[in-house]
Amino acid sequence: MSSAIEWGVASRALPGQPASGDLNVVKLFSGGVLVAALDGLGHGEEAATAAAVAATTLEMHAGEPVMTLVQRCHEALRATRGVAMSVASFNVSRGLITWLGVGNVEGVLLRRSSTRPVAEVSLLLRAGVVGFQLPLLDVEVVPVSAGDTLIFATDGIHSDFARGLARNNPPQKAAEKILARHARATDDALVLVARYLRDGVRE
Repeated sequence: MSSAIEWGVASRALPGQPASGDLNVVKLFSGGVLVAALDGLGHGEEAATAAAVAATTLEMHAGEPVMTLVQRCHEALRATRGVAMSVASFNVSRGLITWLGVGNVEGVLLRRSSTRPVAEVSLLLRAGVVGFQLPLLDVEVVPVSAGDTLIFATDGIHSDFARGLARNNPPQKAAEKILARHARATDDALVLVARYLRDGVRE
């Protein structure tokens, strides 16, 4: 399963802050891979603490359904500031991702070929804060093929981050380029890029 995705991450704290409130999770489980980007509300240590609680919760239960994972995080985060988060679970045998976003961590799936009918799929974000006010949850299931690339970006990244991005860039290079070109000077920032490497066997 370690060859199911290739991934890279680039991040930085708000200048002057001792820690970033933006974290990522990439966790293998039987049959798939969980990837997530987390944005603790605000900045500094309290935001970092909230994000760390969410990351630990996701890693402990990575193989569970995405909706269950978000609900688990909501309960674990009640004593914290809370987080915005987007989560995607790759099902390798079926060639699918199931994803869900609460708050303002943007998600985009770039298809391997820009000539396909839909070259880019955006994650539908739901307003709310995990740990404080959870919206009505609903997951989306999207087919993926080898070479498709998932990008999560916290709100410290300008929302046009995928524009003009070379689709053949290695994930780490892509994450670093997005951070360098699109990071805001007023917030923590994180970019997670995960490229799917296998064609699933769909039933």
